[in-house]
Amino acid sequence: MPTQDTTAAQRFAAFAASLNGAPLAPEVIHHAKRAIVDWYAALLPGAVEPPPTLLERALADDLDRGGARLALGRAATVRTAALINGTAAHTVEVDDIYREAIYHPGAPTIAAALALAQARRATGLQMIRAVVAGYEVSTRIGAALGRAHYRHWHNTGTAGTFGAVSAAATLLGLDAARHAHALCTGATFAAGLQQAFRMDSMSKPLHAGHAAEAGVLAALAAEQGVTGSLDVLDGEAGLGRAMSDGPDWHAATATLGQDFHITRMTFKNHACCGHTFAPIDGALELQARMGVRWQDLQAVEISTYGPALAVAGNPDPRTAAEARFSIPFVVATALIHGSVRLSAFTPERLADADIRALMARIRLAVDPGLDARFPGQRAARVRFATADGRQGEYLQPTRKGDPEQPLSDAELSDKFMELAAPVVGEARARALLGHLWALDARGHLLF
Repeated sequence: MPTQDTTAAQRFAAFAASLNGAPLAPEVIHHAKRAIVDWYAALLPGAVEPPPTLLERALADDLDRGGARLALGRAATVRTAALINGTAAHTVEVDDIYREAIYHPGAPTIAAALALAQARRATGLQMIRAVVAGYEVSTRIGAALGRAHYRHWHNTGTAGTFGAVSAAATLLGLDAARHAHALCTGATFAAGLQQAFRMDSMSKPLHAGHAAEAGVLAALAAEQGVTGSLDVLDGEAGLGRAMSDGPDWHAATATLGQDFHITRMTFKNHACCGHTFAPIDGALELQARMGVRWQDLQAVEISTYGPALAVAGNPDPRTAAEARFSIPFVVATALIHGSVRLSAFTPERLADADIRALMARIRLAVDPGLDARFPGQRAARVRFATADGRQGEYLQPTRKGDPEQPLSDAELSDKFMELAAPVVGEARARALLGHLWALDARGHLLF
């Protein structure tokens, strides 16, 4: 590994390049497979919705040829497969989260890895190594950029580019020097404005798709000798200063190879923005503890961290995209229907009079204590007042699906089947699920 005198990009690259020759611990391999199973659970329902369906029309010249595949099997060039699959995996808001980086790593990282793995006829274990490399590099970059970055940028579009770069560069077998140049070229491609999803828009999933495509492009370019500025992360006018408040890059690279972030992923248990999860979980728990019907609730107060309200505080969503980022809508939905699944965002639910009536009783506030713990803890305090004078309060300290309360392998499989079977059929979904859980024993990837 390089010394601390080298640039951050060189240190990240040296670690990622070393993964091609070093054994991975069984625990790391298993968690990588969990991430891939979850990615497919997000990919398949997203693939049949816009904007991915519209991208297929827009990029028709790059389809029905090439060595990669879209979600449902259509041939595509590598970059276009990465773009469309990366977009699809982020479209219905059920993809994974690395909490400390405020970031969805799977959508861009695995889309890039799969496209190149298919085109280069990689083995399942080679794809797993690529996914691990992408997760470890990008989650550290996202965490280093921190909350200051998240004020204006969408981390899945920015940090996600590095996940895609390292995954692609690992599959290409780039040495540390070329891997570093790929990362540095990728840094100049990293983008995604948070304002893009503060109103109805299709831009947010495109950030993940663009990151996947940009990462593949940067890696393919480096394979042929294209160079980047090696201090583009930590230089005076580099990404760290331009997009954040001067991150500690030495701290960001200190635990590479020792602490694997992929073992601490959050897998979504609700089909909406992750900032809404603690309010949903807390409201359902308090409802159960008090034994109240939603009709009995006179007032609901939800206090949580500031960015949750900035991103997901929409009081009057009118489209599915807006509703996924509306704490009042999803909490009302959960209290009335018991869960927030894909069916929560149909036109009928969006116009439902009962949901709208309960939303009017929900008030949001920032809790300074909970805000101070973001992003490392995602909590919410829920208070109920009923028409007959009862009051209750509950602190939801984390989210179902977070590392402290993880989804089991069986729950991940159930999530996969719930989301995949309606798209590809029960038999095909079960066959794919079995294939994914045994991915490290598979030869060339044909799915």
